[in-house]
Amino acid sequence: MDDPKSGLNAVAEAAKQAPGRGLPPVHLWHPEHCGEIDIVIRADGVWMHEGSPIGRKELVRLFSTVLRKDPDGYHLVTPVEKLKIEVEDLPFRAVAMRRDREDLVFTTDVGDEMTASEADPVVVETDPATGEPAPRIHVRRDLWARIARPVFYELVEMAEEVDGRLVFRSGDQAFSLGALT
Repeated sequence: MDDPKSGLNAVAEAAKQAPGRGLPPVHLWHPEHCGEIDIVIRADGVWMHEGSPIGRKELVRLFSTVLRKDPDGYHLVTPVEKLKIEVEDLPFRAVAMRRDREDLVFTTDVGDEMTASEADPVVVETDPATGEPAPRIHVRRDLWARIARPVFYELVEMAEEVDGRLVFRSGDQAFSLGALT
């Protein structure tokens, strides 16, 4: 039997990680680091190049498919080059949510969809100084989306109190939005 982590098997496995989204297997690519490129993903989700917003959604979507987070930061990766970029907060924004039977499906600003689940959890951290919640959902590998405020409000509205915490469900998973004060 072939090694499932090499060659065509690895590419097929990568394709299963994101069916129908056309995501390249950036986790399999290990090119030399080529330096930095002047691309910044601002905290509000706007992608900037050399100080100007990248206006073409198709180009932002393309860049988002080759984005990878490594221990030293975020990079755009191809089979032959690796360029470091700056990300002010998280690279994506979860800008919409819908219910699909018992599941909650989130959509990012670049068109990725993920279902809140054990594999793609919703995590809410609270700023200790301000008490402001900072919700996020896992998108793929080590990439996360900040949940936009209107979407977070929808989650709060559907949540129930359980043992002093606001909790919502997606499928068979329960996610805490935080303690009630």
